[in-house]
Amino acid sequence: MDTIEQRLAPTTSAVTYDVSEGSVGLMKRIKRGETLSGLTHECGVFGAIGTGEWPTHLEISQIITWGLVALQHRGQESAGIVTTEGRQSENFNVVKGMGMVSNIFTDESIRKLKGSVGIGHTRYSTSAASEEVNCQPFVVHTAHGPLAVAHNGELVNCDSLRRQVLEHGVGLSTHSDSELITQALCLNPPEGEPTGEPDWPARIRHFMQLAPLSYSLVIMLRHKIYAIRDPYGNRPLCLGKILPFNEPISGDCDEQRDADGWVVSSESCGFLSIGAQYVREVYPGEIIEMTRHGIRSIDIVHRPENKAQAFCIFEYVYFARTDSIFEGQMVYAVRLQSGKQLAIEHPVEADVVSAVPESGNAAAHGFSRQSGISFAEVLCKNRYVGRSFIQPSNRLRKLLVAKKFGALAGMVKGKRIVLVDDSIVRGNTIGPIIKLLKNAGAIEVHIRIASPPLQYPCYMGINIPTREELIANKMNSRELAKHVGADSLEYLSLEGLVKAVRSDIKTKSTAKVGHCTACLSGVYPGGEPIKSPKLEW
Repeated sequence: MDTIEQRLAPTTSAVTYDVSEGSVGLMKRIKRGETLSGLTHECGVFGAIGTGEWPTHLEISQIITWGLVALQHRGQESAGIVTTEGRQSENFNVVKGMGMVSNIFTDESIRKLKGSVGIGHTRYSTSAASEEVNCQPFVVHTAHGPLAVAHNGELVNCDSLRRQVLEHGVGLSTHSDSELITQALCLNPPEGEPTGEPDWPARIRHFMQLAPLSYSLVIMLRHKIYAIRDPYGNRPLCLGKILPFNEPISGDCDEQRDADGWVVSSESCGFLSIGAQYVREVYPGEIIEMTRHGIRSIDIVHRPENKAQAFCIFEYVYFARTDSIFEGQMVYAVRLQSGKQLAIEHPVEADVVSAVPESGNAAAHGFSRQSGISFAEVLCKNRYVGRSFIQPSNRLRKLLVAKKFGALAGMVKGKRIVLVDDSIVRGNTIGPIIKLLKNAGAIEVHIRIASPPLQYPCYMGINIPTREELIANKMNSRELAKHVGADSLEYLSLEGLVKAVRSDIKTKSTAKVGHCTACLSGVYPGGEPIKSPKLEW
């Protein structure tokens, strides 16, 4: 049998899709609601299963809750957990709601989530409204028992798939891609199911061939979980091993050590807090089966042979928590390297390097180390101010941005400051911050951005605004500096960002390295469309 590495090699089966910013692209953005500032996160998925005899001694519902708390940065609108007590369970235990994880999952609600296996989700709406009906995981009842699905990403061909579903008389109760996924998974695969029992790997493979981008999925049956990552590897997903309580979890994963359970998560940042050891990422196109006997890789769905892997580069720039691991490297280290590269490309004479907290901290430290200019905090963040993008006018949004920060006057007065941030989207935030620093006595404020200009929308699960709303499409760096009151403003180049991201990737094969830079370059992983795949019913 081929090794996983051999099976990861590209093949020739091509699927194309539409990524043009036509009426469909525009409507996808309108559906996202009234978000009026900055990048918004996508979603986080999490699953956990106990090993050995069930019921397990592990508190699976509590482990999933803590896992979702660690993924809270990926979505703050709603959250849900679904658990099952085993093969004989007729129904799943479900708790879902709007709001933050800690508010939804109280001691009382966690007690309702009995079981030895479960999945969870924390959500920021991308393709559907922020309403309770769209909370995940989605649960459907099939002829073979209940099925639950949690999804991170956005199906780039969801509109054509949705039309075909509706044309075949299947009703959909929401606008969520995730409900569409559950309906597709209930289909018989093209090769059929001769035994009459569902062939879930074949069904999953069929779905992945119909929809190549973009998703990480956890799918729960009554006694197992399937963890799936799209063939391009656009969205992150990784595995963790729960070890007995007194065993050390540092260092590389030892396959010989027995596991109390297994977890799968969008990011590894919460593993230490639940006693889990990082194992590895789910490979692009891989289908992982998780049961009480352990985990195993059961299939790889390939992308077309001329297409590279396309992991979202903005996970490194902005979305992921700094202690998460992607491609064998910690996100903090990549952001540090981005700051160093930024200092190489755009040096400036100054007295202090600082950051817009907390998003620019790692890159600012990198800039400081490379430039030799000392780092100092110049802004104090008020964590109890509401979110600025929900304010009803641009004037109020700008005033609230200023209220989020206080200037440390003793570190600012009479100083030339380099202020580092991770990105600029609409440009509403940086102007009030510069004004604040200059009012506190800064004589110069030079802005350095640790990513290239953001110029294109995303169709793969990140709420990046339309091109018309992105400030980089209206002004170059010199014009923007004048507009926001900076003495200079410069971006990291795309080549510099890619160099920083790939500087310490733990792989010997360049064929396994590839990043989606569509929001920065306009080059989308699947290319231009030819036709949408046909969904057979």
